[in-house]
Amino acid sequence: MHSLANKFVRIIKIRANLSIVRCINHSRSSGGQEKIRNIGILAHIDAGKTTTTERMLYFSGRIPTMGEVHDGNTVTDYLAQERDRGITITSAFVDLKWRGHTINLVDTPGHIDFTMEVEHALNVIDSAIIILDSTAGVEAQTVTVWRQAQAQRLPCLLYINKMDRPSANVDLCLQTLQTKLLCKPFLLHIPIIGKMGFEGIIDLPSFEKIIWAKNGKEKERQLLNKTDGQYDFALEARLELIDRLSSIDDKLADSILEAGSLETVTKDELTAAIKRITNQRKGVPVICGSSYKNIGIETMLDSVIDYLPSPVDSSSVFCPSNISKETLARSFKIIHDKQRGAIVFFRVYSGELQKGQKIYNVSKKMQEHIGKILVPFADDFEEIPVASAGQFVAVTGVKDVLTGDFISTSQSSLKKIQDSLEKNNSLTKEEAERLLDSRHNIPEPVFFCSIEPPSQAYHQALENALNELQREDPSLRVTFDEHTGQTILAGMGELHLEVIKDRIKSNYKIDAELGVIQIVYKEEFCSTVKHTVTLKNALGSHEQNILITMSLKPGARKELLQLDMTGESGSNLAHLSPKVFRKLKNGIISSLTRGPLYSSS
Repeated sequence: MHSLANKFVRIIKIRANLSIVRCINHSRSSGGQEKIRNIGILAHIDAGKTTTTERMLYFSGRIPTMGEVHDGNTVTDYLAQERDRGITITSAFVDLKWRGHTINLVDTPGHIDFTMEVEHALNVIDSAIIILDSTAGVEAQTVTVWRQAQAQRLPCLLYINKMDRPSANVDLCLQTLQTKLLCKPFLLHIPIIGKMGFEGIIDLPSFEKIIWAKNGKEKERQLLNKTDGQYDFALEARLELIDRLSSIDDKLADSILEAGSLETVTKDELTAAIKRITNQRKGVPVICGSSYKNIGIETMLDSVIDYLPSPVDSSSVFCPSNISKETLARSFKIIHDKQRGAIVFFRVYSGELQKGQKIYNVSKKMQEHIGKILVPFADDFEEIPVASAGQFVAVTGVKDVLTGDFISTSQSSLKKIQDSLEKNNSLTKEEAERLLDSRHNIPEPVFFCSIEPPSQAYHQALENALNELQREDPSLRVTFDEHTGQTILAGMGELHLEVIKDRIKSNYKIDAELGVIQIVYKEEFCSTVKHTVTLKNALGSHEQNILITMSLKPGARKELLQLDMTGESGSNLAHLSPKVFRKLKNGIISSLTRGPLYSSS
């Protein structure tokens, strides 16, 4: 960072007597897809995702009181395991209204073991808020979720949380954003420290000073003027921001050249430039606050509306302008309810979903029927007859849809959608088909263990429970080991498997026993190796010699075995029966599965 950039993020100390005014209630109206923001909340564990979500719901008027993570009563952490552990385990969907817009929000886990939940959420949102702990900057899981968001080409808003901490360090956050995420951060807020600690911000685009009351529920907002002690410093910071933005955004640069001065740039011009830069992913706006102290929540909601894209502005290939008017929706979450059965959460990209409608499962290539259509709010639901484009809904009755699957109304509708994707995104037929394939990005398990029912009487019940949990969580794998007769549970981490055990006990009343949790070692070879083995077998007076040569070489994943069908080798291989060849292939796969760690060095 330049010295000026470092200077304008320093903490301003002020002493002022402030009158407190109550915040004006926002509009509750909503319009078309231009008035929708579909966002996800991403962060390293304990950065404050769930607390931030809870505050957004409260200050928007969606809930009457705020819950706390440490009290186990937040809206989005509704699983018993989440409330007991104080962490988010599954993604949760909520919606709220702000300034006449609808914000559809997915709160995601921060622990690496549940990264598949994050991946499925990123598949159905248009942008993301990434939260940083002001005392730590960019952390390990921050890097992971940033990479996931970039892979989906999602515009991001950075929120520096916990600014009330004595060790809060905005400079550290900006530095690690550049060095670890390799992004271009644009600080829009200057934090203000008063007698009681962090109490407000200077918003550079509007050039306003915003001070919150001690309880964070009331605030005073006023335009900076020349008599204010922070005026010169804030003006310099604003001009520096405009200068940096104009080096990226041509429209802003043209406006400045026409006016002949940086100081003539209005709030609206600056806001529009920030939105263009954000949506084109040329830079990342950075804002500040303290969610636990209720400071900065309203300005964050304003930033969501001002800087993040609507579905029609999205750069996604599934933007409404890129697909036909045929019905297309994608599942991103499944839960099982004792009364309703499986409840599948969908984002509707185009068309409509209706109660009792016949749908076409793209992955399974089969027809299903929708039961009821529900509007979800965490673990609460309200029934509606029809869901339209832009909505997030949950449906009952579908038996074969898995997390991540696409649905349409028929094969002919799907063909029209694929044609639109090809035409509007310059894709090949294979690329368009791959976009609608939900199975290509599921990670391999990292940890595994055996799982046993408390008695044989629970065997079928445990099998049913594992089938339901696998449908909810594709990163969970259940296999049967024929050699040991054990059921093997494989997942993304030790915590992942422990939570599965807890859920089986609490949800299905089965006190299953886990074996020793082991790591699935991943190995690869870096150079080509070749080995020849000669086998001799005497049949009476005749001796048979079999020469087998096998080479292993690194490269792109193709068919595991490539046979040498030339000359004598090809002639001999042609005489192998399918049964013998199958045993040969199984032996090779078995050896590769174990590797030198478990066989020879």
